[in-house]
Amino acid sequence: MSEQRDTDQPFKPLGIRLKRLREKLQESLAEVSGAVEIDSDALLAFEQGKNRPSKDILLLLISYFDVNEDDAIKLWKTAGYSHDELPLFNTRSNEPGNIIQTILVMPVDTRVIYTDQVNVMVNNHGVIMNFMQSITSNGQPVPVARLGMSKEHAKSVLEVLQKTLEQSEPKALPESLPNTDKHRKN
Repeated sequence: MSEQRDTDQPFKPLGIRLKRLREKLQESLAEVSGAVEIDSDALLAFEQGKNRPSKDILLLLISYFDVNEDDAIKLWKTAGYSHDELPLFNTRSNEPGNIIQTILVMPVDTRVIYTDQVNVMVNNHGVIMNFMQSITSNGQPVPVARLGMSKEHAKSVLEVLQKTLEQSEPKALPESLPNTDKHRKN
């Protein structure tokens, strides 16, 4: 029966560590999943040891939980990832000055993505907007972009959108106003 439990929870040691880190911060599944922008069911599956987070998600969790270097390496190895794959630290030598921090530079994607649906979530950390398109044959919306921002920034974005849309509305010209025929001479 323990073999079946291992197949149901292949990442149980990792899940236990992730849950302890979350509980240490006294945060709910919803708070942590909102902060790192993953589904709370996915985070629960990680904590239960059923699934392993991707390297990117694990890095987000390590960063969010403010895990120190040694614990980050242990967590990374517990997830089954190679120490060499850990982009945060390269500590092959304990000599001073030999700790190398890797910086990941992402190219800017300048494509314009059009959406026809949006789902907005608000949590203690700010606002998350999930933009979606109904492009599948069954009409299910597909996420195409996610944006996160502070509540203050969301309010300023809302204000800019309102002003921009107001300015884009066509202005009524005098000849198109109703009852202008009274002032015309025949």
